[in-house]
Order: sequence, then structure tokens, then C-alpha cells
Amino acid sequence: MGKKTSSLLIVFLILLADQTLKFWVKTHMMLGQEFSVFGKWFVIHFVENNGMAFGFEFAGNYGKIFLSVFRIAAVVGIGWYLTKLWKRDVPFGLIISVSLIMAGAIGNIIDSAFYGMIFSDSYGQVATLFPPGGGYSSFLHGRVVDMLYFPILEGHYPMWFPFWGGQQFIFFRPVFNLADSSITIGIFLILLFYRRFFDRQPATAEEPEVSTTENVEIN
Repeated sequence: MGKKTSSLLIVFLILLADQTLKFWVKTHMMLGQEFSVFGKWFVIHFVENNGMAFGFEFAGNYGKIFLSVFRIAAVVGIGWYLTKLWKRDVPFGLIISVSLIMAGAIGNIIDSAFYGMIFSDSYGQVATLFPPGGGYSSFLHGRVVDMLYFPILEGHYPMWFPFWGGQQFIFFRPVFNLADSSITIGIFLILLFYRRFFDRQPATAEEPEVSTTENVEIN
């Protein structure tokens, strides 16, 4: 299987898994609903966000549009770079890493671009796919569906702790999705194993040798 085929297959499989899970959560759970998968350490907890990965928000309505357009531009750029990698003699792991980032970016773009148009709201109800009255929002104004929650450690900061003394401590607090995970894994792989490919400086052409002739003294 060639680099291009393998890369596209990775993108397709991640998108399939990401969107399948999101569709299931959206059509079977109300916003804020949760259930345990593995004790208290792995929970499916349904939340939606208007912003970036891991539930971080981006300011206002115009911020949402800017973020969606930026995501689309980023995917175009990543796709262009990936096509270049297919033609170069680079480690297959680098192609996998970039493919993971691209798949995750596309997965969250789908939510932002289309979910507001095809789903009803999830506040206090299970959402309906293609509701008769239309979706809860317009193109590029959909909310990203998150559900993976790993509250591995829970406790409280000691009272003497600056700023957060006495407040609840949870690790890992953010709720995320498979697309977020794909992006994170791809970036970590590049930083750990393939950063040198981005640190390389373009070779500079050597200056041509200038031949000199000895001055001949004529008597």
C-alpha cells in the first residue's frame, strides 16, 4: 500500500470513528448527561463548545466565524503539505503524523460547519437529526461535540495554595473528542520524532571559485 493510499485511509478511518461517536452522542444523550465507561476514571460526558480543542472558547459570534475560516484555511494548507510529503523520501511516521492532524482538523470543521444546520438543540432533550423546523444554528455556527472525560485524579488544593486554595482539583479536567485526540497525537509525534525535518535550513549554493592568475612581470 502506497504512502498516499495509507494516508487517505488513516484520515478516512479517523473521520468515520469521530463522526460516528459524535452522531451517537448527539442522538442518544442530552447536554450534560454522562455515563461511566471505566469506573470514575473514564466517563462519556456530553458537552458542546463554540471554540477550540478541549473545550476552550473563542470570543463572540465573529470569533466563531474567524475560527471556522481559520480551520478551513489550515486544512487546505495541511492538505497541500501532505501531498508534498507523498512525493518526498520522508519517514512514513511523519506522513502518519500529518495525516492524524488533518483528520482531526476536518472532524471538528464538520461539527462547526454543519451540525447547527442538521441537528436540533440538545438542551433538555435528545437532539433530532434533520428536524422539521431546521437546525439550531446556521452554516459555520455549529457547536463542536465533546464527550471523552478522564477525571483520573480528584481532590482539593490545600488552603495555603495561592489563588486556588480550597478549590476542587481534577486531572484531567477538559472534555474532548476523537478529533482533538488525533490532532494532539499527531503534534506530539512530530515534536518527539520528526522535529528535525522542520528545523532543516535550505542549503545555500556555494560561491563559485574565482580563478586567479599570477601577474607575470615583463622585463
